[in-house]
Amino acid sequence: RHKPSVDVLFRSVAREAGKNALGVIMTGMGDDGARGLLEMREAGALTAAQDEASCVVFGMPKEAIARGAAAHIVGLDQIGRFILNQGH
Repeated sequence: RHKPSVDVLFRSVAREAGKNALGVIMTGMGDDGARGLLEMREAGALTAAQDEASCVVFGMPKEAIARGAAAHIVGLDQIGRFILNQGH
Protein backbone atom coordinates (compact mmCIF):
# COMPACT_ATOMS: atom_id res chain seq x y z
CA ARG A 1 0.00 0.00 0.00
CA HIS A 2 2.69 2.50 0.95
CA LYS A 3 5.70 2.99 -1.25
CA PRO A 4 8.24 5.58 -0.10
CA SER A 5 8.99 7.94 -2.95
CA VAL A 6 11.01 10.88 -1.64
CA ASP A 7 14.29 9.13 -2.53
CA VAL A 8 13.02 8.65 -6.07
CA LEU A 9 12.11 12.34 -6.35
CA PHE A 10 15.38 13.61 -4.84
CA ARG A 11 17.47 11.22 -6.96
CA SER A 12 15.77 12.55 -10.09
CA VAL A 13 16.36 16.15 -9.00
CA ALA A 14 20.05 15.40 -8.32
CA ARG A 15 20.43 13.91 -11.79
CA GLU A 16 18.47 16.55 -13.70
CA ALA A 17 19.12 19.79 -11.77
CA GLY A 18 22.30 19.14 -9.77
CA LYS A 19 23.76 22.33 -8.32
CA ASN A 20 20.71 24.32 -9.47
CA ALA A 21 18.44 22.54 -7.00
CA LEU A 22 17.43 23.06 -3.40
CA GLY A 23 16.12 20.18 -1.29
CA VAL A 24 14.46 20.26 2.13
CA ILE A 25 13.43 17.19 4.06
CA MET A 26 10.78 17.69 6.68
CA THR A 27 9.01 15.76 9.43
CA GLY A 28 8.23 12.14 8.69
CA MET A 29 8.71 8.56 9.77
CA GLY A 30 11.50 6.31 8.53
CA ASP A 31 14.47 7.08 6.34
CA ASP A 32 12.85 7.84 2.99
CA GLY A 33 14.58 10.82 1.43
CA ALA A 34 17.91 10.52 3.25
CA ARG A 35 19.74 8.78 0.40
CA GLY A 36 18.21 10.99 -2.25
CA LEU A 37 18.99 14.18 -0.34
CA LEU A 38 22.59 13.00 0.00
CA GLU A 39 22.73 12.46 -3.76
CA MET A 40 21.43 15.99 -4.21
CA ARG A 41 24.11 17.38 -1.90
CA GLU A 42 26.82 15.40 -3.67
CA ALA A 43 25.55 16.84 -6.98
CA GLY A 44 26.04 20.35 -5.60
CA ALA A 45 22.48 21.16 -4.53
CA LEU A 46 21.73 23.18 -1.44
CA THR A 47 20.17 20.88 1.16
CA ALA A 48 18.45 21.26 4.50
CA ALA A 49 16.57 19.26 7.10
CA GLN A 50 13.93 20.36 9.58
CA ASP A 51 15.22 20.56 13.15
CA GLU A 52 14.11 18.09 15.81
CA ALA A 53 12.40 20.70 17.99
CA SER A 54 9.85 21.62 15.33
CA CYS A 55 9.20 18.11 13.95
CA VAL A 56 6.16 16.03 14.80
CA VAL A 57 8.18 12.93 13.80
CA PHE A 58 11.96 13.38 13.53
CA GLY A 59 12.70 10.13 11.62
CA MET A 60 13.31 11.38 8.09
CA PRO A 61 15.24 14.54 8.99
CA LYS A 62 17.25 12.63 11.61
CA GLU A 63 18.39 10.06 9.03
CA ALA A 64 19.29 12.75 6.51
CA ILE A 65 21.34 14.62 9.12
CA ALA A 66 23.06 11.41 10.27
CA ARG A 67 24.10 10.59 6.69
CA GLY A 68 25.51 14.08 6.09
CA ALA A 69 22.83 14.87 3.51
CA ALA A 70 21.67 18.13 5.10
CA ALA A 71 24.05 21.07 4.81
CA HIS A 72 21.68 23.14 6.98
CA ILE A 73 19.29 22.35 9.84
CA VAL A 74 16.40 24.78 10.15
CA GLY A 75 13.27 25.17 12.21
CA LEU A 76 9.83 24.92 10.64
CA ASP A 77 9.29 28.65 11.01
CA GLN A 78 12.57 29.34 9.16
CA ILE A 79 12.16 27.03 6.15
CA GLY A 80 10.27 29.53 3.99
CA ARG A 81 12.89 32.21 4.58
CA PHE A 82 15.66 29.67 4.00
CA ILE A 83 14.18 28.81 0.60
CA LEU A 84 13.65 32.45 -0.37
CA ASN A 85 17.21 33.32 0.63
CA GLN A 86 18.56 30.11 -0.91
CA GLY A 87 20.36 29.28 2.31
CA HIS A 88 22.08 32.62 2.85
